[in-house]
Amino acid sequence: MTVKVLQFGCGNMGGAMLAGWLTAGFDPAAFTIVDPRLEAAPAGARLVRSITEATGAYDVVLLGFKPQQFADAMATVRPFVTQGTLLLSILAGVDLATLRGAFPDAGAVVRVMPNLAAALGKSPIALFGDAQGDARALTDSLMAPLGQAEWLAEEGQMDLVTALAGSGPAFVYRFIDALAEAAATLGLAREQADRLALAMVEGAAALAAASEHSPGELARRVASPGGVTQVGIDVLDADRRLVRLLEDTLRGARDRSAEMTEQARAAAG
Repeated sequence: MTVKVLQFGCGNMGGAMLAGWLTAGFDPAAFTIVDPRLEAAPAGARLVRSITEATGAYDVVLLGFKPQQFADAMATVRPFVTQGTLLLSILAGVDLATLRGAFPDAGAVVRVMPNLAAALGKSPIALFGDAQGDARALTDSLMAPLGQAEWLAEEGQMDLVTALAGSGPAFVYRFIDALAEAAATLGLAREQADRLALAMVEGAAALAAASEHSPGELARRVASPGGVTQVGIDVLDADRRLVRLLEDTLRGARDRSAEMTEQARAAAG
């Protein structure tokens, strides 16, 4: 990669994206990180504690701090966002209009919603913005090493995708934990149940990702009529209890994302 990237904030998510880029072979020297709390940057990347040290011009500016810091950070970031800049934002709840209003000179603005699997190149990534032509191609090239990128047709979908793809790993982890807890309650040692549940989910996810069949079809193929698996599936499917639980889960997370969007608009003025 020949473009220069200025990254504001390198916490869990920003750090995962940076790790994914470097693992993919991007030049560490292309990255300047502004983060007063980061202990050290990856070898070759430039870490500065103050924005006054981030001299020079940058092709890409990544907003990777907490959404609550947006209103205070706008004036600091603005001088680095010019007509040739691709502005990428991973700030949940900060919509395109708010970003464009804060950075009117940006060449293109794109909201990015990944998750921590970006470090492994395995993240689903939702994209929405006004990037066209070269800016869109650059966005695609930056996202490709991090996982499966999907451009959304409407920004209103971002709140739901945030719940599904952004928050989703936490829900999966909670499912693994609950599965192990249930097995322990029924008689397995908890440590053994943890290992088996994690190994099962890892293998099942890898198989689903490699299969030509949908997860629903794979479940049908695993279950024999009247067999052990089918009895368990019948419990999950009774009264659509599993689907309704997940609908409630995603609805709650989606609605909170929408609330954060309104709060960000108000804070940005």
